Amino acid sequence: MKKLFIYYSYSGNGELVAQKMQEKGYDIRKVETIKKLPKSFFFAMMSGGFQAGVKMKAKLKEFNFDVSSYDEVVIGSPIWNGRFPPAINTVLTKVNFEGKELSFVFYSGSGEGKSALKRVNKEYPNSKVLFLKQPKDYPEELKKLD
Repeated sequence: MKKLFIYYSYSGNGELVAQKMQEKGYDIRKVETIKKLPKSFFFAMMSGGFQAGVKMKAKLKEFNFDVSSYDEVVIGSPIWNGRFPPAINTVLTKVNFEGKELSFVFYSGSGEGKSALKRVNKEYPNSKVLFLKQPKDYPEELKKLD
């Protein structure tokens, strides 16, 4: 069974999750945006949170949207303003997950993203969802991936 982990990381939490997923045998694809958020963490979260709140999409650097050769796909994403960041919004609108075992791993410092979970349950009702509290600050959270 071929497995893929697609993820976005702003603060490095996604990098830790990706490393763990790679150890578990997943191929890794990182999502990177062309336009960067402000350098100040505060302004980045304000801007990113607003963009997430209005479900904006981001233009991505080179990214392979084809997942046809994979049986399982896991999306790794931070939660901003309770929702997906623009980079993941883009992935979710451009990738065809039909016939794939789809799961989500969310990493967040502000708790569970109720709006993100609601969207997953509505648009991908058979998907599994796992919430991790900031793996950079709480590395024991990565054990949930075992």
